Amino acid sequence: MGKIEVEIPYTPRNWALSFHSALKRWMVLVLHRRAGKTTALVNHLQRAATNDEMESERIKRLALNLSVADLKELMRDRFYGLIFPTYTQAKKVAWDMTKYYSSRIPGTKANESELMVRYPNGSRLGLFGADNPDSFRGIGFWGLGFDEYQHHPPNIFSEVLSKSLADHLGFGIFAGTIQGKNQLYRMYGVANNNPNDYFSLWQDIDRSLETEEGPTIELLRIALQDDKKLVAQGLMSQEEFDQEWYLSPTGAIKGAIYAKEISEARKGGRIGMFPYSSSQLVHTVWDLGKGKKMAVGFYQRAFDQPKMIDYLEGEDNDGLPQVIKKVLEKSYVFGKHFAPHDVKATDLSTGLTRIESAKGLGIKFSEVPFLGVAEGINAAKFMWSRIFINETLCGKFMEYISQYRRDWDEKHSTFKDEPLHDFTSHAADQFRYAALSENQMLNELDSSESVTYDEAALNLDPWH
Repeated sequence: MGKIEVEIPYTPRNWALSFHSALKRWMVLVLHRRAGKTTALVNHLQRAATNDEMESERIKRLALNLSVADLKELMRDRFYGLIFPTYTQAKKVAWDMTKYYSSRIPGTKANESELMVRYPNGSRLGLFGADNPDSFRGIGFWGLGFDEYQHHPPNIFSEVLSKSLADHLGFGIFAGTIQGKNQLYRMYGVANNNPNDYFSLWQDIDRSLETEEGPTIELLRIALQDDKKLVAQGLMSQEEFDQEWYLSPTGAIKGAIYAKEISEARKGGRIGMFPYSSSQLVHTVWDLGKGKKMAVGFYQRAFDQPKMIDYLEGEDNDGLPQVIKKVLEKSYVFGKHFAPHDVKATDLSTGLTRIESAKGLGIKFSEVPFLGVAEGINAAKFMWSRIFINETLCGKFMEYISQYRRDWDEKHSTFKDEPLHDFTSHAADQFRYAALSENQMLNELDSSESVTYDEAALNLDPWH
């Protein structure tokens, strides 16, 4: 088939020009809300799918020893993907846009049920949700765009999709608006420090207003002033304003359940690097699941003050035996091990309950008192007012718990009562179980140790 010149009705914003011209394998875009990220991603991926020369040149730069024949064979049937935090979001935000731009290319077919378009050269572009990372296993991609990457499961790229790009040296684009110091923030930091391997861009609203033009920019200028008024009127927090418009990494995530408690813990110096006490027993609290859904917190309790000293989660396909082995390999002197009520569930393959299986592997579980999620969250908030957390060993936990949130109910213009169930839930659940079990974490000392203290000592930091 000969070349067909097609004009796509897409006018890139100025920030996108350097992005579209970059042929780096990894690209990180951190932009304010309404900066045009999704539109740029759709068009960048579509151009890669339809422009054989551009993709050929990109591959040749990355693989200099590739023969012409091998390159020609490699270029067949290319597959690109644009991934959103959820499948519903992908369909709602980008599907109509993808159909609009792809329909300008004669011979393109859109598959409504699969959210996928196939171009005349055989290449495809599909939309996906990150709510089931394992569903991507086995797929070979040429390029991926991660939209709103700050809301994706942190392991979706490193453990799953980086491998799906390997066969074709496919590229990855990580785009979003900062919401805390999570995977998008860290990815930008790496990209900014490694310009030879990455293309990176960080642009807040002021930069857009200075460098962009057109009707949309003028509307954003008005919207920015309107939001400033909302802050002054108490209808929007300064943190929300700074986060969405100025990419502040310290702003609270909308709907975050423990935002206030975490902020107060940091201000009080209770989140940092704290050594554990070798004379205190270590208690574990489990959220039982499979693989990444298995979360274990390690706690100590001095006087009436808890401390979280470590955090562990399962790896791919880990079951209870594998995680128990990892826990017992740690050099702690253990006290009690707590698990929720489903620890009594029977494994059909063995005919044993989890309590029975764990006991045979060296851990005797105590059941967490059964209370509803709301009551558990209230108990956890109370524990937040006193707890010390070793962020060095509990960094992943802090990342998850900071993003644990209630979803927004657009229909009723309020947050839903139940927390959003996503990749943050397992870390948050074990913390909730810890709060419900705290009074059973006995303040026992090793028999060789003795402690004396007076009333004044009770007012001191018991961890120093």
